[in-house]
Parts: sequence; C-alpha cells; structure tokens
Amino acid sequence: MTTLYLFGSAAPPVFEVASVIEEAQGRGWDVCLGLTPSAARWLENDVPALERLTGHPVRSEYKLPGQPDVWPKADVILLAPATFNTINQWALGLTSTFVVGVVAEGIGKRIPTVTMPCVNAAYVQHPQFDTSVATLRGAGVTVLYGPGGFEPNQPGERRPEGYPWHLALDAVARRTA
Repeated sequence: MTTLYLFGSAAPPVFEVASVIEEAQGRGWDVCLGLTPSAARWLENDVPALERLTGHPVRSEYKLPGQPDVWPKADVILLAPATFNTINQWALGLTSTFVVGVVAEGIGKRIPTVTMPCVNAAYVQHPQFDTSVATLRGAGVTVLYGPGGFEPNQPGERRPEGYPWHLALDAVARRTA
C-alpha cells in the first residue's frame, strides 16, 4: 500500500480535507495528515474525526527528540493547499514548522512530492513567489501552478468550480506509477 503524506496550509480548501482523504483512500493509499499550525487551529474541532478517518494521529508539530515516529515512511507527499507563506518558506529552506520541515527534507530523501498553491492574484505579484515556484520545480517538486494547475483568483474571490483537488490527486498517482 502506498503511504501518502497529505499536508495542508491555512487556506479555505483545507476545510475539504476529509473528502480528499476519502478519495485518496479510495485509490488505495494510506493517508497521514499533517497541517501547518494555522491550519491545525482552523481544523481543531475536526482533528478527532480526521484521526479516525486516517487511522493515524494528525500532526502539526515536530516530535520531541527520542520519541518514536508515529507514521509509516512516506512513499509520496502532497502539500495542498499551499499558501504563499508555505511555498516561500519551503523554497527558502525555512523549516520552523513541521510540514515545511518534512517537505524540505523530502527533497533530499528523493520522496516524490507534489504541491498545489492556493494563492490570490495579489500575492503572486510579489517577486519572491515566482522565484520560489522555480526553485521547487528545479528541486524536482511537481508544482501544479498555472495552466493545468491552480490559477490565482482575485483577493477574496473563490472559483465556482472550487479548488482542483482532482489535479493534485492525479499528479500524486502519476508520481507513484
């Protein structure tokens, strides 16, 4: 069975994570859910149900030295939704959060990794964002951004078709084929 580390940042699509987990499990994947600290705060009331759904603890913090790892090793990682902050921290190697630390280390471990940003058109005007996307792509990360991936919307606007989770899960399937 393929073990998927599903990581999410604090963007509105993170509220859909239970259905994404169910879809991933329907594809035969064992899912371990990790959240940025803000996303964990957003989903605080849902964590017990998400742990029952995955059969694993939901993690948002590093374990203490000497503590055993409570998850199986990852075969593939999906970080979605990935906020402006998360993408930039990752590309710059700023690993102060569990999620960013795992995906940064995943590059060096050569774990197939997919990410799909969830950023608005104002954020992507900042020059660091395109640099960060290019850095991650150059490191072997599949970044679903632009045509065929996530395309930014205007600040405060959501697309009627919603966040394209299916593109992210299909990319994970391709990376593990």
